Amino acid sequence: MIIKHAEKIASAKVIKDSFEKLGYICSDDIAMAVYLACQLQKPILIEGPPGVGKTELAKKTAEYLGTQLIRMQCYEGLDESKALYEWKYGKQLLYTQLLKDQMGDVLRGAQGLDESVSRLHQFGDIFYSEEFLEARPLLQALREKDGAILLIDEIDKSDQEFEAFLLELLSDYQVSIPEIGTIKATSKPVVMLTSNNTRELGDALKRRCLHLYIPFPDPKLEQKIIAVQVPELGEELRGDLVRFVNELRGLALKKVPAVSETIDWARALLLLNVHSLDHDWIKSTLNILLKFQDDIEAVEPELHQLIQKMKR
Repeated sequence: MIIKHAEKIASAKVIKDSFEKLGYICSDDIAMAVYLACQLQKPILIEGPPGVGKTELAKKTAEYLGTQLIRMQCYEGLDESKALYEWKYGKQLLYTQLLKDQMGDVLRGAQGLDESVSRLHQFGDIFYSEEFLEARPLLQALREKDGAILLIDEIDKSDQEFEAFLLELLSDYQVSIPEIGTIKATSKPVVMLTSNNTRELGDALKRRCLHLYIPFPDPKLEQKIIAVQVPELGEELRGDLVRFVNELRGLALKKVPAVSETIDWARALLLLNVHSLDHDWIKSTLNILLKFQDDIEAVEPELHQLIQKMKR
């Protein structure tokens, strides 16, 4: 993949400027992490609060490199049959039925039980071959001839056993299938793991990855993001809404608004033809920013004070 995309990953600055053209405004740290991940062929663990653009980073990297994005969404109870492979049981069953009709021909002439069993084992090996293998996201990424972006999304939602299962892939870009053996990557994928920090990840996984933490952007960067995502929004209104959201993030809320909520709010205000923020508009659209009723009820009495801070 490096040779194929050498010009596109020539430097962190090239990546940052190119991502901006695609509508993804990133910091120098993000651009450097993507550059190193591509050049060193190491996975990258992307941590940070929800809604700051971790998953979107993988999507934009795939779009920029013009390669396939293979996404695996993690959840509690995820195992290798859903992430790596499973056997095509329906096809195996069909072939078993067909084999029954030919059993006499297969065993004809066999000398004793040992030879009969040996002949049957030959067919058993066929059932557990590549022809009957159903590839899941991890195996699909290793098999891509032109490379791929493998997104392992929300790894912190999976179990520790699954995290341990990933270690072989993250270190050697290979997986082991008991019935077949070791399968190595045809072309090493760019692996991105995201985490919302709902649990502590193991040291073994972290050692195999580059680390990137994406925090909430500072107001200047967030205004730039809004300008790209909602270009029709006026500059003054854009500044006010970013400052207001930053005031909200300083409160003790169950869930503070993320960048994705800021973008949604900007689009809603544009749709409502709002030209300046006031108490009534903020109150009527607060549910776009806050996802818990307790948070909304806690913020409403503070609106006048928050608006005054926003206008400073």
